[in-house]
Amino acid sequence: MRLTKFTDLALRVTMRLAVLEPGASLTTRQVAEAMAIPYNHTAKAIARLQHLGVVEARRGRGGGLELTGFGRTASIGWLVRELEGEEEVVTCEGETPCPLRAACSLRAALRSAQQAFYASLDPITVDQLVSSSSRPVLLTLT
Repeated sequence: MRLTKFTDLALRVTMRLAVLEPGASLTTRQVAEAMAIPYNHTAKAIARLQHLGVVEARRGRGGGLELTGFGRTASIGWLVRELEGEEEVVTCEGETPCPLRAACSLRAALRSAQQAFYASLDPITVDQLVSSSSRPVLLTLT
């Protein structure tokens, strides 16, 4: 299964925010520069993460971005589902429907594989992702 660039970016932003010291925050611009991501893409990802309750954004002096408590304990499987949507891997319907759709088992097999992919990510939390060898690297991104 392949994730969209948007999901990849949002997960990387989440990981960067997860290693901040308590009370510390970063601006969207700082995150974009540290992660070498265009500002507009970063802002869109942060807006989506904020909508999901993973990131808190405060405006003005002393403002910035922080991961919420929920964001720290959020399942990566849940987060990827929310960012990717639950669309099927293949589309059998549409403008030119697949002629095999009535008797094909590929769609069901791919759906099963997609569910297994998400299920393998379900037990992993954001905090677990950054508690390993990635933490020191994430901390150097300023």
